[in-house]
Amino acid sequence: MDGYTKQLKKMLKNNGCYFVRSGKGDHEIWYSPVSKINFIVDGKILSRHTANAVMKQAGFSKQF
Repeated sequence: MDGYTKQLKKMLKNNGCYFVRSGKGDHEIWYSPVSKINFIVDGKILSRHTANAVMKQAGFSKQF
């Protein structure tokens, strides 16, 4: 199983979100111009539910 991380990051970038800084461990902090907040993206997302939760925090509808 490849996971959802690469696909999720690509979708976030295409929607105007961008990487802000590294967090603890393999987490990254991203910013969404839609929701106007910083949110966390895990370095290894294996669950579609987690990927959809990140999309929701970024202000977008479910994609997975």
